[in-house]
Amino acid sequence: MTNIKEKSDPPRLMDELKGQMNPSFDVMLIPLQIEEEAAFLLYLKTTVDGDKLQNVIIKPFFEMQSAQHYGAYIQSSPDIIEIKSNEKILLELTKGSVLIAVQHQFFLVDVKKVNSSSVQQTLMEPTVYGPQQALSEDILTNLNIIRHRYKEPSLKIEIVELKDKTHNDLAIIYDEKTVKPDILKSIRKRLKELDAPLIQSAGELQLYLNGKRFTLFPTLMLTERPDRICYNLDAGKVILMIDGSPHALIAPVVFFDFMVSMEDNYHLFWITSFTLVLRYFGLITCLVLPALYVAITSYNPDIFRTELALTVAGSRIGVPYPSFIEVVFMLIFMELLTEASIRLPKAISATATTVGGLILGTAATEAALTSNIMIIIVSAVAISSFVIPINEMSFSIRFCRYILLAFTTFFGTVGFILGFLGILMFLINKESFGEPYLKMYWKSRRSEKGVKSE
Repeated sequence: MTNIKEKSDPPRLMDELKGQMNPSFDVMLIPLQIEEEAAFLLYLKTTVDGDKLQNVIIKPFFEMQSAQHYGAYIQSSPDIIEIKSNEKILLELTKGSVLIAVQHQFFLVDVKKVNSSSVQQTLMEPTVYGPQQALSEDILTNLNIIRHRYKEPSLKIEIVELKDKTHNDLAIIYDEKTVKPDILKSIRKRLKELDAPLIQSAGELQLYLNGKRFTLFPTLMLTERPDRICYNLDAGKVILMIDGSPHALIAPVVFFDFMVSMEDNYHLFWITSFTLVLRYFGLITCLVLPALYVAITSYNPDIFRTELALTVAGSRIGVPYPSFIEVVFMLIFMELLTEASIRLPKAISATATTVGGLILGTAATEAALTSNIMIIIVSAVAISSFVIPINEMSFSIRFCRYILLAFTTFFGTVGFILGFLGILMFLINKESFGEPYLKMYWKSRRSEKGVKSE
């Protein structure tokens, strides 16, 4: 066996790079040598795929006739990366590349280990009909899924590298035929100006791209469904995907996009129309019902019919405080139950929240801390808030509910009307990458794209 000291010395560049990465335990600088032919590999053991390294990089060296042939073989690899600078080499080594030195030439080959390429089932946006598979955490797997579903030559994918400490790849995906150039330019500009220390998920990227630090309504949509991505690509929107995140961002979006479920595309027209009406009814109920209860019971009980007014008044006998405190008390506990159902393990969350809600509601009614009608209203509000298909919009509406409740508590029915108009005006003035947030698609899709009818 040849002693390691008798082998050729590694190139100076590799020694320097290894010195910069020391004292990391996983830095490997190994020689490959047969007689006078030699090559050197530098990589991080914890980031590379061991099998791929052995079969694609190491094994061919001992099968080739000469180092020159081995260099030509490495140069023809589809995973080869262009070497621009020493800093670029260091960065690529941390991502899972291996630096190969052969006959005074250096090659950088991607052999990264991917442990997160498995495609997940839909969790955030489940449907009865339609595809059940979601995205994965590996960006190349996600791009493969999109390419498999959207086979248009006009589909363009640009890869940029984030400037934060993760240096993750970010894919900008659009259909060249349908995308609006101004929107694409605006997104590119905002990504270029991005200044964040660490971005690890699409949700985090969404916060930085919203444009304003304090914003209530999302201007990008977070999705996990490949079919929603394809529909939006066809509609001329831009998709952003970040490596390591199983979600994608859609931009621009308008308010009404958040009320559409993917299942709407798989049902018959009248069924879809009926579910859409139900969804908007749930939206209005979730937003206005608590404030409306306070406005009518505390300020204008004469709006009710006499029998109903007496029923409401009878149910509140013994409740020691005004209706708005009763409403806030019950809504806060409902929010706590919702949060608990999300944070608890799945095996006990449903049981714990159901039992907690039943016991809390019964005990609060028997203790005269709240009325029976209030329990009905809170239950209706809770159910209604869950019919909004996209969670981000559901959270925004839940927050707006308290704003409307505050206006009504201080100014009565007039405050309720002013608060509702204020929320409406806020939405009218809001934009998503230049698109009006309350834009209604009364035009046909062909008309919006500027396609003239023959």
